[in-house]
Amino acid sequence: MDRGLLHTVVMCSLRELHLLLTYRCTMECDHCFVWGSPQQAGVMTLEQMRQIFEQGQALGSVESVCFEGGEPFLYYGLLLEGVRQATARGWRTEVISNSYWATSPEDALLWLRALAQAGLDDLLVSDDTYHGTSEEALPRNATAAAEQIGIGRGTIAIREPAASTDAASSAKGEAIKGGSVRFRGRAASRLTSGLPRRPWRELVTCPHEELVSPIRVHVDPLGYVHLCQGLVMGNLFRTPLPEMLAAYVPERHPVCGPLLSGGPAALASAYALPHAACYVDECHMCYEMRDRLRQRFPEHLAPAQMYGVARQDAS
Repeated sequence: MDRGLLHTVVMCSLRELHLLLTYRCTMECDHCFVWGSPQQAGVMTLEQMRQIFEQGQALGSVESVCFEGGEPFLYYGLLLEGVRQATARGWRTEVISNSYWATSPEDALLWLRALAQAGLDDLLVSDDTYHGTSEEALPRNATAAAEQIGIGRGTIAIREPAASTDAASSAKGEAIKGGSVRFRGRAASRLTSGLPRRPWRELVTCPHEELVSPIRVHVDPLGYVHLCQGLVMGNLFRTPLPEMLAAYVPERHPVCGPLLSGGPAALASAYALPHAACYVDECHMCYEMRDRLRQRFPEHLAPAQMYGVARQDAS
């Protein structure tokens, strides 16, 4: 493909911005991609959010913004203003939450009413065993309140760990709305024990993420633009997003290049990385290989907390 054409495809394909408002969360789920927990640090500021929105609007292709975490409701004022600003730009808005705040139907309405007035289109709440079977009322309260005031609602349910080669409930490159555990982040260290494994040489694709022409990216409080959690295109506080996308040549990216040529197996071979004989799936091997490469490519495999290294500051 012509290099100029490739840049055009990349820029025009990006439709969704997923903002990780914070790495902090009320819970510490075993399957969490970003190692969210009450001890995690890092929260986006309002000024940083404005910068991200301005850069997204400059692309001309963004259609929607999803506010995630961690737990975005922990910083409710920022979330509310983010929904207002995104709606004012003509973007569709969505929030993903564990619904810790929906302690009663009345309280759930209180939390959601202002967001509805700000223009929130959709609310997705986690509803699976990872988020506590003793609090089953929380997602019910949240979705019932959303329905009552006209916010689109849905649930994200992650199935128990199993070896799987399917793409779960979403097509390649699309946001995860449930389905099988993907063994990246905390899941790679907590949930792989005892599962059937495949020889590493068979893991030759990236079945879930679109690395050539990404439909969506995640932007964290530090400015990192994630193609996959912990796999970074660049930092938009240093290089504006339009410039970053214009310069992005996937085959030349030190991590994406090998992944595109032959999946996690090629990544291990390209850098002569030590590896196990077998892994649960592609995500499992890819995450472990990336973790071993972090010191070599710190700007492409970041931040450290995506790899289980706790941040002690509150930045």
